[in-house]
Amino acid sequence: MVQLDVRFPHPSRFALSSRRFRMFMTGSLISRVGDWMDLVALNWAVLQFTNSPLYLGLINGCRLVPAFLLSVPAGILADRYDRRKLLIWIQTGMMLLTFYLGYTVETRQSFWMFVVIVTLRSILAAMDPPIRNALIPNLVSRSSMTSAIGINTTVIHLARIMGPALAGALLAVMNIADLFYINAWATLAVLLSLLMIGTTSNSISYNKKGEKPTVHAALKFIKKKPSLQSLLILAIVPMVFGFPYTTMMPFFARDLFQLGPEGFGMLLSVSSVGALIGASFLSVGKEIQGAGKWLVYSIIGFGVSLLLFVGTTSIFVAGIAMFLVGLTSQTYRTLSRITLQMQVPDHLRGRILSIALMDRGFIPLGAILIGAVATWSGTLWAGMLMGIGCIGITVFVVSKRQEIWDL
Repeated sequence: MVQLDVRFPHPSRFALSSRRFRMFMTGSLISRVGDWMDLVALNWAVLQFTNSPLYLGLINGCRLVPAFLLSVPAGILADRYDRRKLLIWIQTGMMLLTFYLGYTVETRQSFWMFVVIVTLRSILAAMDPPIRNALIPNLVSRSSMTSAIGINTTVIHLARIMGPALAGALLAVMNIADLFYINAWATLAVLLSLLMIGTTSNSISYNKKGEKPTVHAALKFIKKKPSLQSLLILAIVPMVFGFPYTTMMPFFARDLFQLGPEGFGMLLSVSSVGALIGASFLSVGKEIQGAGKWLVYSIIGFGVSLLLFVGTTSIFVAGIAMFLVGLTSQTYRTLSRITLQMQVPDHLRGRILSIALMDRGFIPLGAILIGAVATWSGTLWAGMLMGIGCIGITVFVVSKRQEIWDL
């Protein structure tokens, strides 16, 4: 007998049937479009005011390093306090700092003040993903969780496509500071959605057992769940060998296809379309049978697509390959998150998700490895390593951890 969740007496597999989730996703889309506009403005401001690749690297380091360092602390907070209220405080702080960031650009204040504000805002931004991902299951029924995670990923990719394009158009008629102000106002959309969705299950039951949320408890749970261990181990493979393709794309476009910046952008856009379709397919909420097998097939498909891309001389075939790269990589990424969420109890959700989200830290390491191979042996061999690595290491991991097939 299927037991209904009392919070959702008539559960649907399609998450947008939930009014609260629908409101949250609407606010998130507007806010995320503003975030991508902000990122374009941020990099453009640094180049315009300093004309220094070193300072550009410094700013992006200040933006990305907190995401790796603060993921687990954010997960602990997500399991200890009301996730909705945490997001309200975080988004409010980010909005105020973004307004001030625009002011520093508009008034041409010290570059180092700019760095300080970017760093402070990045600290708050780093705490958002674990808490936000832990909140989503509290807004929908369990039967809608697959759809909710897929829709959240779809929103991310829509914003990734819309934001930079909109920023490019606005920069032609606006000052850079205005884009920061627009992003700050856009944050109001997600703040209003969080205020309007009201109390969530997490706000009622967080820490109800009286236990202090610790990383040790999360690690102990993972240790008892071989299937969860396998998910986390398997996630490292595409992060090291597959996802650095975005970093390597300028070299692939130039060395393999003799393309300039326009061609480089076109290939990434085609990849984004594939990723959007992959996430959208999973967002309908259809029950997935044999998720473990699909995880393995999608990583292997990712590797095969990369090999097809670097192994062709035809731009048309390369475009098809990049579409498949986006499709298979995002199908894997979204399905992995869905499978993990299904295996995690709510009182540990924040901490375990924060550990899982640390897999992003392997992408820069993979980029260094692939970049070194490209330097020593050429771009083609670097691309071959990416495809073969995805396929070969995945097969090896599955041979050692066969419980993946039973997920």
